Amino acid sequence: MGHVDEQLRVGLIGAGPWANMVHAPGLADHPGTRLTTVWARREGVATELANTYGATTAKTPEELLDQVDAVAFAVPPEVQSEIAIKAAELGKHLILEKPIAATLQQAERLTDAVRANGVASLIMLTKRFAPETREQLEQLRETGGWVGGSARWLTGALLGGPFSNSPWRHDRGPLDDIGPHAFDLLDATLGTITDVIAANRSEHGLWQLVFQHEGGATSTATMTMTLPLNPGIAEVIVYGEHGHRVLADRGTTALQCFTNLLDDFVAMVDSGTTEHPLDVRRGLHLQRIIDLARRKAEA
Repeated sequence: MGHVDEQLRVGLIGAGPWANMVHAPGLADHPGTRLTTVWARREGVATELANTYGATTAKTPEELLDQVDAVAFAVPPEVQSEIAIKAAELGKHLILEKPIAATLQQAERLTDAVRANGVASLIMLTKRFAPETREQLEQLRETGGWVGGSARWLTGALLGGPFSNSPWRHDRGPLDDIGPHAFDLLDATLGTITDVIAANRSEHGLWQLVFQHEGGATSTATMTMTLPLNPGIAEVIVYGEHGHRVLADRGTTALQCFTNLLDDFVAMVDSGTTEHPLDVRRGLHLQRIIDLARRKAEA
């Protein structure tokens, strides 16, 4: 990867609610990127989104890949992984959603393709690109002494709202959709998650998990997307020899977080950097946690 003198030409795979809310406006407004092409399985929806931002519509993913330097994804994980592997093999840089694939095997294939072809990759773990989260994680690392923690992610997202008609979210539930956010933050605060000690999914769709962390800490995660809570609850708490801390949300929007991601992404491509704390390797780590948790719950 060499120096980039002009805006990155970015193609968008997907034209659903998340693409409309975050990806398309973020890519169109960022000074380092230009949204050039959109592809979605529903051509009319793709055309409508593309026209809003002066982009073109591709008939196939392959046509899109021929026209861009990088690809952003806002599609189900099984669709993302297949197209992203092809994109990496063509030397296209990747902005990925979580989870990065539908299966651990696909996540491993995607990670191998990114590494083999020397492309930049970042994953949209939204809260990690909020300034307040970065600041608080640094403070927690400096303080140290944390021995445990918990994450609660409780929403009614599958009961109503923009994502309630998403088949893959209904099929795979909170473990795959909101799980990566919760696991990533527990991992970042308490040390690498090394094992899923226990996992249970109730008949009401409530997930309860217990994790072992490198260094001896333990944590729990409680997640659901089928409780009529408004607003929902999304919190991470850690505790130890210095008391307890709550990761506070100061209101940074998802679009602002995506803009911050694009700052990092453009800088990576411009400098030829292919490693980042939130690159595809992070996605693979989270996919392994998802895979182990599901196997533990089904045992």
